[in-house]
Amino acid sequence: SRPRSLCFPQGFLYTAPVREQGNIYKPNNKMMADELSEKAVHDVHTKEIDLVNRDPKHLNDDVVKIDFEDVIAEPEGTHSFDGIWKASFTTFTVTKYWFYRLLSAIFGIPMALIWGIYFAILSFLHIWAVVPCIRSYLIEIQCISRVYSICIHTFCDPLFEAIGKVFSSIRATVRKEI
Repeated sequence: SRPRSLCFPQGFLYTAPVREQGNIYKPNNKMMADELSEKAVHDVHTKEIDLVNRDPKHLNDDVVKIDFEDVIAEPEGTHSFDGIWKASFTTFTVTKYWFYRLLSAIFGIPMALIWGIYFAILSFLHIWAVVPCIRSYLIEIQCISRVYSICIHTFCDPLFEAIGKVFSSIRATVRKEI
């Protein structure tokens, strides 16, 4: 009897699946090894978030993207002192920035909790109530639809065919008399 290491390559108790790039458990090339390590499974709850681009789907581009120039503007011929204008700009920008941060610090986590609960309930109802009700309705209405179709074809089709034959013998001609 041969030693186990000679029977099965790489010390496996069974033959490992082999692909063109090599064994899926121990890749032949560095590129495949790097690719496998990059494809590590990440939990969606612990995924890294982008701290730079916090609106990647552009949900609030047209709603809350308000700058000083969007709110306060002095037309030609009506200008305040330059120092007042600069101080107003700075006051508006800094106040908006820090007050938003303060509100986010106070209410951000409770609002995230409320919205998380709301969307969990909404998802639960959609998955466990709405979709099954719609599916059930579609199954039931399909049965009713077939019965209705049979009734229409049984009673109405002959009636309409008979009426069609009666009116098919009517000929209309238009004459123009001068």
